Parts: sequence; C-alpha cells; structure tokens
Amino acid sequence: MSTGYQIDDQFGTYFLTPTIVDWVDVLTRKNYKDIIIQCLDYCIKNKGLVLYGYVIMTNHMHLIARSQNGQLSSTIRDFKKFTAVNIINAITNEPESRKAWMLHRFEWNAKRNARSADNQFWRHENHPEKIFSKDFFDQKLKYIHDNPVRAGWVELPEDYIFSSAKALLNNIPGPLLLNDWYS
Repeated sequence: MSTGYQIDDQFGTYFLTPTIVDWVDVLTRKNYKDIIIQCLDYCIKNKGLVLYGYVIMTNHMHLIARSQNGQLSSTIRDFKKFTAVNIINAITNEPESRKAWMLHRFEWNAKRNARSADNQFWRHENHPEKIFSKDFFDQKLKYIHDNPVRAGWVELPEDYIFSSAKALLNNIPGPLLLNDWYS
C-alpha cells in the first residue's frame, strides 16, 4: 500500500526512512548494523549515492541522500534488497536468540504481499520527503542525530556510533563518506 510519498525527482535530495516490517527490532546487534554501513559505503562508491546524514536505529533508519546519476529509487531498492538478503542470512547462520520468531515475521509478511518472494525484511515505502530548503535540511539532520538521544541510548548525538553525528558535528571522519549539502 502506497503512502502517497514518492521520489518524484530522481536527482533530488530526500529525507528517507526505510523501516523493517512490523517494526521488528532486528538492528540491535552490531553485525547487522555493519551490513548496513558496508552496503551504504558500496552505494556511495559504486552506485552514485550521495549521503548527507544517517542514523541506524533498531527497527528503522533515516537518511538524507540523493543520487548523482538520477537513480535514487533504484539505488535505495537495491540497497534494501542486498541488506535484507545479507541480514536474513546472518540471522539464519549466526547465533540469534530470536531467530525463529524473526524469520517467521519476515515469511509471514512476504506471504501477505505479492511484491515479495520468500521473505520481506523492509517495508516497501521509504516515506521520502524532498529537501527543499536549508532550514528543512537542518531540521531533518537534527531529527536524525537526535534519534538515539530521544531513545535514551546516549546523552549527546555524537556519542552514538551508528550515526553521522560525530563526523558532522565534530568534523571527525566516520565510516562513510559524507557530503556537505551547502556546497
């Protein structure tokens, strides 16, 4: 079911929120978050993804991104497909106390959706919101960086390692190449 939010400008900059089906708290383990980081890095280096900010929470993530080659929808689709396959593979083959329950949720969601095969990990929507001004960009970037603070995980945004906050707020290089939206 579409929410009405669409990426209508493939070269535009968007605030995106990929969400795991049923809000399952999958991304609680570092190895799963590392898969997300590695795939974002690949998309930056090989698919023209330009990343301005991000945060990885337990059941969703936020990005501010655009595509250098005008293929933002395709890049996000491929990112989600690759991460889903690899995280489900990790759940299946590595120690995971919630393995049976999580795999059941992904299978159940796939059966309810004709667009999914055996498993559905991510919801199909990304709730894209086009960045239209510096103020809106700043508002969304603050929202992204404050997510772990609001969750009570850290006191300061830059203390959460699966976020762009440290790199952007303290000018310290992080695991991903970030761009400055203002330039």
